Amino acid sequence: MEILDLRHFASADLRPLLEEEISAWGRLLSWDYTISAEMILRYMDAKILPGYAAIERGNIFGYSFFVYEHSKGVIGDLFVRETRTPDRHEVEEQLLTHVIETLQQSPGIHRIEAQLLAHQTGEVLRPFLQQGFSRHPRVFMSLEIGKHAPSVTGVTQQFEMRLWSEQQYQSAAALITAAYRGHVDSEINDQYRTLPGSLRFLNNIVRFPGCGTFDPQASFLVFERRSNTLIGLILCSQIRSDVAHVTQVCVLPEFRSSGLGEAMLAASTKNLRARGFRFISLTVTEANDRAIALYKRIGFESARVFDAFVWEG
Repeated sequence: MEILDLRHFASADLRPLLEEEISAWGRLLSWDYTISAEMILRYMDAKILPGYAAIERGNIFGYSFFVYEHSKGVIGDLFVRETRTPDRHEVEEQLLTHVIETLQQSPGIHRIEAQLLAHQTGEVLRPFLQQGFSRHPRVFMSLEIGKHAPSVTGVTQQFEMRLWSEQQYQSAAALITAAYRGHVDSEINDQYRTLPGSLRFLNNIVRFPGCGTFDPQASFLVFERRSNTLIGLILCSQIRSDVAHVTQVCVLPEFRSSGLGEAMLAASTKNLRARGFRFISLTVTEANDRAIALYKRIGFESARVFDAFVWEG
């Protein structure tokens, strides 16, 4: 086995492995990874996707890639062919070690983030802990829409719920920054800490397919009527023809006991049910007990726990 630079290969070399990864994401997460896979292949052909491939007899059977975002590196993916068991985890660790060392030695990189959604918590822990990363377990939760009718269909007279509008881009980013100030999730994703970072986060959700295809019909904004101030939002994406994923839900701290989170989730679920969707999923940090309690009360069930990792140089 060899570990080689991913940019030495063409998309045709990686395509068979990605077809297996698409199948794995569908089985584990009910997530159609096809669009993300096609984006990876385009970057491969352009020779601009940094990462490493595990090679045996000229064939790629595992890979991991990363991206640079200013002074931060983000580990985008890790996949090794399942037939490599029992040495699969050893290959995963080797790939991650190469990626982590490359990022840590890259000039100007002071932070590294990773969220490997398709890996169970603890599966790839060792290379991260060896290199000084902090670990934040996160929960992937799913709700079968047909089994759970929304218990809340609206908000009180004090508030008004509206469909997502790109005219609210700036105010939505400001809301995200304010909502996550001092929150554990701002430790996991530093984009939440600043307005420019929140704008990049929104741009990635709304205009790029990394987290599915943005669904404006199931995304809502909540305003305080008196001041016409944006105080809450929920953003959804389509990750399969019949499955949606909540990419963001937040409320300003001073309004968090007003039932707005439940109302927004109910509005999204009602819209998705009317359009024939069967499931809706989301991720939440395990330490966020209050949010997990809300999601369970609505009917969400924990499907798997995965890890987020952060390194500060």
